[in-house]
Amino acid sequence: MITWKSIINYSTQGNPIPDKRVEKTESEWQAILTPEQFRITRQKGTEAANSGELCGIYAAGKYSCICCGSPLFDATIKFESGTGWPSFTQPIRENAIKYEKDTAFGMVRVEVMCNTCDAHLGHVFPDGPEPSGLRYCINSESMQLQKEGK
Repeated sequence: MITWKSIINYSTQGNPIPDKRVEKTESEWQAILTPEQFRITRQKGTEAANSGELCGIYAAGKYSCICCGSPLFDATIKFESGTGWPSFTQPIRENAIKYEKDTAFGMVRVEVMCNTCDAHLGHVFPDGPEPSGLRYCINSESMQLQKEGK
């Protein structure tokens, strides 16, 4: 299980090695993403709270990166955080997520990205439910839900 301590270590000492890498030019990303998906995933944007279509969906399945399709989170660890963004307690695999220290906006946070393609997903905080105590706060526009049985 990933802990806050391991996240801090990843963000300061290096991230886990991804299973594969996907790299495209800015114009290649623009060609496959909507303008909002591009703004959030490639330009580190944030969608407005409670605006994402995945906020209130709790169907069984897997959440994958909108850019490269890599699996990120399992629906079984999604929870209602009251923040207005989909929230998860753990990634699907330890090497699915990349962590970077983020000091934008006058605060210190940990940014989370797809470890395969570097898409900005959101941030992780140490105020989630037990047992991990983590809250991965993720933009709906950065993911797609692959429902079970489909």
